[in-house]
Amino acid sequence: MGTSLAKYAIGYGSTIAGAILLLSMLSLSCGNAEDVSVTASPKEAVVSETASSEIRKESGFSYEIYDAVLQAYVDDQGLVDYRSLHANRSDLDAFNASMARLSPKEFEAWPEQERLAFWINAYNAITLERIIDHYPIKKGGVIAGFRYPHNSIRQIPGVWKKLTNTVMGEEITLDSIEHDMLRAKFKEPRIHVALVCAALSCPPLRNEAFVAGRLDEQLDDQSRRFLSNDTRFRIDRAKKRVYLSAILDWFGKDFAGIYNTGGKIAAHSKTEGAALEYVSRYVSDEDVQFILSENYSVTFLDYDWTLNER
Repeated sequence: MGTSLAKYAIGYGSTIAGAILLLSMLSLSCGNAEDVSVTASPKEAVVSETASSEIRKESGFSYEIYDAVLQAYVDDQGLVDYRSLHANRSDLDAFNASMARLSPKEFEAWPEQERLAFWINAYNAITLERIIDHYPIKKGGVIAGFRYPHNSIRQIPGVWKKLTNTVMGEEITLDSIEHDMLRAKFKEPRIHVALVCAALSCPPLRNEAFVAGRLDEQLDDQSRRFLSNDTRFRIDRAKKRVYLSAILDWFGKDFAGIYNTGGKIAAHSKTEGAALEYVSRYVSDEDVQFILSENYSVTFLDYDWTLNER
């Protein structure tokens, strides 16, 4: 389990001093800056007119820089141009630095949806940092080297449980963000189609930040996109079998109690029934009819840990 966040942290001084500090942070390229080119990619200068008019701000905390990173380096399929992001990482580093400076006292005053959106964005932004810190990924230990693809995030030692980032003045792991913050504090199983662990079988990475005002809409859209890919959900009618993503097996208990509470799907276990009822809300009418028929078996699909790189 990761380090829990302190309830309070020392805030910044005057507004002017904070602004000067922010400007100085935006001018720096963090991480392995001395080893990479910091020449701006043409993509960095391209921000759509729509995005420019929708500056993502939550209670004074801005996702504008992170939004620009996602628009520049993530395509419509949710795949990432890690090579270009690795060479032009300053905006991502600046956003992650802004999460480090955020005051816990300010954060705790945010509405629940803002806090939920923050932690989802934090997980995904830090995962991007993990990949470019080790890009191009090399084989890890003996077991990882043979068990997973050579470019998999699983080749990075301690990627979830040991490597840390500073968020609100405290060191925290990806594992702690997922389990101690998101799963423990929010009863929202759709986080599992929003958190992206940089693998092909993961949900697609959105090319925009999650924001409180549209969070429910974004999570519904993520659910539809996730389930539209037959490597995550499909039905074999001839064999009377429903194939589901392993994510719905690993975290099935998070869906139980939220979905299928009326027992609409009764011929399966509590966790399978909940996962199936969740799926039925985002697939075609034909697929819904089959799922509700109850006369089928469930198989969880193998997970492809290949890097989600374009």
